[in-house]
Amino acid sequence: MKRAWAFACIIALSAILCGCGKESSRNVTEASGASASEAPGQPAQGASGAPAASGAQVAGALGTITKTQLPAEAAETLRLIKAGGPFAFADDGVLFRNTALLLPKHPRGYYHTYTVRTPGATDRGQRRIVCGGPRRQTGDCYYTDNYYASFKRIAE
Repeated sequence: MKRAWAFACIIALSAILCGCGKESSRNVTEASGASASEAPGQPAQGASGAPAASGAQVAGALGTITKTQLPAEAAETLRLIKAGGPFAFADDGVLFRNTALLLPKHPRGYYHTYTVRTPGATDRGQRRIVCGGPRRQTGDCYYTDNYYASFKRIAE
């Protein structure tokens, strides 16, 4: 009986101290859909490229980038998305949750994320393309070079 009571107290105390259920207690990587092992290393920037006051861009304030303005590696990633692969990393094509709502709101499962190679990087780097809609379609894609802190819509 004492063990059950002690266990219940530990759970209750953990919930109180950790702010369990509070939206404000979630860290930036959780909110963006990123994993803690891939936390961003650069400050957040808004669509204009200037640091955003809140640490992230304002929802709906997406800048645009043309395919010709993208780095060559991003253009190659778009080509691979259209072809259905093969992708260099196992995590390419996984669900992007958009919990920070930096991209237009859509039902869960709409967005998928793909790595854009970074020359000289020993890991996946911070560059990604996130595409919405059916796989192999690139009509609703966004580019980030700061690991989901801000996005630019890729213009057709």
